[in-house]
Amino acid sequence: MEEDDVTIREQNFHSQVREYIICFLLFAVLYIVSYCIITRYKRKSDDHEDEDAVVNRISLYLCTFTLAVSGGAVFLLPFSIISNEILLSFPKNYYIQWLNGSLIHGLWNLVSLFSNLCLFVLMPFAYFFLESEGFAGSKKGIRARILETFVMLFLLALLILGIVWVASALIDNDAASMESLYDLWEFYLPYLYSCISLMGGLLLLMCTPVGLSRMFTIMGQLLVKPTILEDLDEQIYCIHLQEEALQRRLNGLSSHTYPRGSFTHQLNKELDNIRNQRNKLERRKKASGWEKNLLYPIVMLILLAGTTISVLMVALNILYLLVDETAMPKGSTDRGIGNTSLSTFGVAQAVLEIILMFYLMVSSVVGFYSLRVFEGLTPKSDDTTMTTIIGCCVSILVLSSALPVMSRTLGITRFDLLGDFGRFNWLGNFYIVLSYNMLFAVVTTLCLVRKFTSAVREELLKALGLDKLQLSNSPTDPESGKLSANGHQKTL
Repeated sequence: MEEDDVTIREQNFHSQVREYIICFLLFAVLYIVSYCIITRYKRKSDDHEDEDAVVNRISLYLCTFTLAVSGGAVFLLPFSIISNEILLSFPKNYYIQWLNGSLIHGLWNLVSLFSNLCLFVLMPFAYFFLESEGFAGSKKGIRARILETFVMLFLLALLILGIVWVASALIDNDAASMESLYDLWEFYLPYLYSCISLMGGLLLLMCTPVGLSRMFTIMGQLLVKPTILEDLDEQIYCIHLQEEALQRRLNGLSSHTYPRGSFTHQLNKELDNIRNQRNKLERRKKASGWEKNLLYPIVMLILLAGTTISVLMVALNILYLLVDETAMPKGSTDRGIGNTSLSTFGVAQAVLEIILMFYLMVSSVVGFYSLRVFEGLTPKSDDTTMTTIIGCCVSILVLSSALPVMSRTLGITRFDLLGDFGRFNWLGNFYIVLSYNMLFAVVTTLCLVRKFTSAVREELLKALGLDKLQLSNSPTDPESGKLSANGHQKTL
């Protein structure tokens, strides 16, 4: 009996060590990738080892940790789904026994814990530490800045806890809720993160439909469009005329003794735009036939199919919510990993769900940076400040943490929420979940209809030449209206 107990303890010990090693290796890979991404956009600073350089380096490490946690939250649900299907396909394979329910549950709990740590501790610390200078009268240095940062964090924690305490007291006025107000670990943190997850879900609801429609525009800019009833040689010739005319005007202004600076800057900017348009036209002319006539339609059809399937799955989930209580995110029971498949069509549906999750995440990030409110957070290559990087990391963390919840709420996957992700209070509210699904389906459909109707209308006008007819009725620009090719410039 004692030997059996020792054997069981040894097995548990080895399994825990194996899980720790796997978690460490996965996080190390995410951390290295995140560090490469941030250093790609971070503004290059001097190599002097001064105080600000040390502060920037510490903030960089914290931002890298946060972005790695965000990546873990994105890959968590797809990893769980594919692990479940692998265990079902090879239940007795010795080489995949490490892929068990204990590892998956541990990953979910670690991602949830690190998400709270980054959102409420590390990112506020990085921001306050970056902006701190030390209290007045104290000796300047790293120690003074750390002291000021901790004081600011303490005041921020008091403010947030006070707001949560007042909000929860107003919402739940019963005796049990009033007693739980004094429980910090079991009440405050889950309730606060539940509110953050709801805000992240609403942010995804706002960004994802915009990103789904914006993806067509971005791919249209990256790929070469088919040439339908367009004379590229004529457009390139007209662009050349405009470029030569602007160059002559700039040469004439440079010959004067006192050129007007603002007017010269405007002409240089217009010349750069015309050169960019000429480069795009030349690229379209040099593109091969398969790139213009095959690649572009295939990519557009893939994007359209992904968006249409997402909307259809959300529509089916709305019907499930109306007729079946188990369709609620909190209504499903935990069936364990490797016991039963949560996909009706097995591996094929699981792969489709994973592709849709990544597609929705990319679309949400694109839609986030497409909104006017968040345009200032758009990172620039080698020219992004640490404050902007902190804002980007926090935003991506909120979006990625809400992605598993949104995928389950919209019915993209039937995979049960594991760990602390399934403890959110609002997941049990039928009206919130139903309204969330209906808003996503309606807003996404409206964005796509508006996008395609406007795009088709513009392409038809270009193909028929009516865009030039409309521009010919408009008043001529006095600065550049002497050229008959001005209409081509505005239509490109």
